[in-house]
Amino acid sequence: QLQLVESGGGLVQPGGSLKLSCAAPGFTWDLYVIAWFRQGPGRGREGVSRISHTGGSTYYADSVKGRFTISRDNAKNTVYLQMNDMRPEDTATYYCAARHYRRTVDFRLLPDNYNYWGQGTRVTVSS
Repeated sequence: QLQLVESGGGLVQPGGSLKLSCAAPGFTWDLYVIAWFRQGPGRGREGVSRISHTGGSTYYADSVKGRFTISRDNAKNTVYLQMNDMRPEDTATYYCAARHYRRTVDFRLLPDNYNYWGQGTRVTVSS
């Protein structure tokens, strides 16, 4: 089974930065589309960003566009989410998710379109 492990969460002040990592050693990483979702207390799981299996295409939710950057290093089996200019509304548990690039043609950033999930890493933005 493809097991995803997130890291890098923590406490940051508004306007600060954090960098999250999603890793899955031992798998053919370049066969998987990787996405980041987040979920706060009392909120549903929302899509944040997505990167294609080759890294050639990226997508960002409007709420993070211009502030967050997704990237991947397939040689290291790792995907990153660089979060800059963070805001209190970014506070959430962030989850890494994956799907095989040939699994579906539905490219909507929705939880049901991803079948592998990490355990989540908590991010708190507060002064």
